[in-house]
Amino acid sequence: MKQEHHRSQWTSRLGFILATAGAAIGLGNLWKFPYLMGRNGGFSFLAAYLVFVVVLGIPVMMLEMSLGRYTAKDPVASYRQVSPKAGITGVFGVLAAFIILSYYSVIGGWLIKYLVSYATTFSAPADFNAFIGSWEAVFWFFIFLAVTAFICLRGVSGIEKTSKIMMPLLFVLLLVIILRSVTLPGAMEGLAFIFVPGKGGAFTMSSVSAALGQVFYSMSLCMGITITYGSYLSKGENIPKSCGNVAAMDTTVAVLAGVAIFPAVFAFGLEPGQGPSLIFGTLPKVFGSLTGGPVFAIAFFVLILFAAVTSAIALLEVVVSYVVGSWGWTRKKAVLTVGLLLFIVGLPSSLSFGPLADFKIFGYTFFDFAGVLTDNILLPVGGILMCWFLGWKWNLNHLADEIEDGCPRFKLRRVWIGCIKYLTPVLVLVVTISGFIGIYQAVSGG
Repeated sequence: MKQEHHRSQWTSRLGFILATAGAAIGLGNLWKFPYLMGRNGGFSFLAAYLVFVVVLGIPVMMLEMSLGRYTAKDPVASYRQVSPKAGITGVFGVLAAFIILSYYSVIGGWLIKYLVSYATTFSAPADFNAFIGSWEAVFWFFIFLAVTAFICLRGVSGIEKTSKIMMPLLFVLLLVIILRSVTLPGAMEGLAFIFVPGKGGAFTMSSVSAALGQVFYSMSLCMGITITYGSYLSKGENIPKSCGNVAAMDTTVAVLAGVAIFPAVFAFGLEPGQGPSLIFGTLPKVFGSLTGGPVFAIAFFVLILFAAVTSAIALLEVVVSYVVGSWGWTRKKAVLTVGLLLFIVGLPSSLSFGPLADFKIFGYTFFDFAGVLTDNILLPVGGILMCWFLGWKWNLNHLADEIEDGCPRFKLRRVWIGCIKYLTPVLVLVVTISGFIGIYQAVSGG
């Protein structure tokens, strides 16, 4: 598997687009984005997010995708081809993907538990906090990891086939939930919260930072995913168009998730700025008060589970691609070994709400610390290193030429290069500084 000549490739453009979109569309869209909007000004946050998708998300996605296709290697090997010293950038991405998946799978396990509960008892678990604080949560965490590993064992073909099924169904289910949500009494107030300026509360500089960070998280930037998926891409594929399609799908799902959730939140007089409890604690109460509520609850949790699985297999593929490409392991050995390590590393995160609730690292539970480590340190610092090595220590015209292979003429060539060299580092630095300030405030109690 070390021979790049035999590296797997996507069998169709549609499969590639859906797989890449599936990697980006995950809990960051359906869980995190709605409550970030609720906390950071509604429409104003959405507007800032859309701007950052254009000036940060798409340019960086194009950079990573073109690098992956240019080298046809895993993230670490791709950066090492640019410069031996640049390999650390790829290491940051692979490590971030590994750690994110370790705690992401914990939430994935919660989703499976809720889906099984609705399918068998027509209701949510009696007590969300009691469930996540029990050893039962570890079992469902393991099940989610096992499903992810099973799909990844089948390689690029398995990822592509899974995405072709799950992504269209995801959109269908989302539309079903929206149709029910917007017909509730008082639902229009929820839509106004999203689309009418000034309805979503105060929009501050912290809201700007939150929108920037969400672009990173939602579009899976600097996690090695786009480099890995780009390395399976055939020559001749139009990279700018593909990245635009993925960004459009990703953003559309994030907005539609808000349209699905906020009308119900306002219709029942709930708090729109809630965190994870909005999905697992509050919305099940809404479903319980609706006619046919269990049916819509099942559709809702299938929807979120599909999004979680497509992102999880992308995160796992990053690590597996590195192990197979750099260590020469077989895919089976890599998937099973990495999967076992993920379970071991993720176990403390799963137990952070129960037996290990009092165990703190700099004031954070293990679950929260893993998130802080990736979101506030590994991803933004990796982004800065990416801009430095690719934008300043290397010639970006190599990747611009790669982009033009499949694009008749890259009309925004100079704009894109300038963006990567000047604008992107500034925006990434804002995310990095904001992240460290957040850590300092949490540790100091400020």
